[in-house]
Amino acid sequence: MELLRQIEAILALVAMDPSFASVLFDFADRWKGDLGEFMESSYMFALPLEEFAQLSGRSLSTFKRDFKEFSPLSPEKWLVQRRLEAAYKMLEGGATVSEACMRSGFRNLSHFSTTFKKHYGVSPIKVSRMAKAGS
Repeated sequence: MELLRQIEAILALVAMDPSFASVLFDFADRWKGDLGEFMESSYMFALPLEEFAQLSGRSLSTFKRDFKEFSPLSPEKWLVQRRLEAAYKMLEGGATVSEACMRSGFRNLSHFSTTFKKHYGVSPIKVSRMAKAGS
């Protein structure tokens, strides 16, 4: 939880003034953090891919190239899949569909529901109801 608060603070600084990025990040290769660790701790933030790249200390093209070493999926597909996995766990744990949608990094409830159903073959509402019935 502490790491999430730190990431939120960094994102808030960069959102207030993008010039903070150059102060907070050194883009030399030796300072690039572990991309997998960064993505696992940041996937739930609804950011454009360019900001994930910048916050990881990479240009967009370097981010995409480095991402291939982390996952066979594209960054966009990985983010959707990881967010869906997190949302599914939240729903099983009793979260509402809206909570799972927003906390997992989706911006739009309709898009979330459609993507979830396409991926899992069942609506998020049904997963939520099954979890509540099992409680």
